[in-house]
Amino acid sequence: MRPFYGETLANGLMLGTAQYPSPKVLSDAFARSGAAVATVSLRRESGRDRAGQDFWELIRALDVHVLPNTAGCHSVKEAVTTAHMAREVFDTRWIKLEVIGEEDTLQPDVFGLVEAARILSEDGFQVFPYTTEDLVVADRLLRAGCEVLMPWGAPIGSGMGLNNLFGLRAMRAHFRDVPLVIDAGIGLPSHAAQAMELGFDAVLLNTAVAKAGDPAAMAEAFATAIRAGQLAADADPMPPRDMAAPSTPLIGKAFLE
Repeated sequence: MRPFYGETLANGLMLGTAQYPSPKVLSDAFARSGAAVATVSLRRESGRDRAGQDFWELIRALDVHVLPNTAGCHSVKEAVTTAHMAREVFDTRWIKLEVIGEEDTLQPDVFGLVEAARILSEDGFQVFPYTTEDLVVADRLLRAGCEVLMPWGAPIGSGMGLNNLFGLRAMRAHFRDVPLVIDAGIGLPSHAAQAMELGFDAVLLNTAVAKAGDPAAMAEAFATAIRAGQLAADADPMPPRDMAAPSTPLIGKAFLE
């Protein structure tokens, strides 16, 4: 797995912390999954000494990398301000940068995203930008200082999986040395396995686990799928063919006269 700003993760699962029925369910899900990263929203954590204290203690007890996010931000100013507050609260330079541009799909405002990424990178942040699979935008984000890209699989919370396989495959081929994370749209473990089989380094998901009937079991299912996908990618899978090819040699085959 490619390192994320110099950090090598134990596995490719990044798990969100929102929408769980209870703190215990959240803890159980992380325990069963062994996720390497927890994403957290500043909206959940209002500060160590205020309402979010219990939540922050719960996250610290998970003993994972913490990736704060700017979820719900719709402008460069709002995202940059939220990132600064998150750095102060969570004491990390990592920030998952979201600048939402469209309400129905929660598609990122890629113009604002690039600008916010540039500002935050120059200020010492290590930015994980939530973006599309657009190669031009990806290149601009890298030029702005990002060392990781997080393209969406599908709209946030939709559970539709990987909508644009061509675009994601092209991104992997075009940016061979850049850590890539599928962020958003994952609904099933098979979607996560597919992402890893494409050569992505990690998958970030939340709703598919938090809203499952048994979140802990679903978290483990995702962890297993990600391991399987990673193993498959490392094993150099065969290329697809348009024509059939016999798997059994024809030499020595009996012929009837």
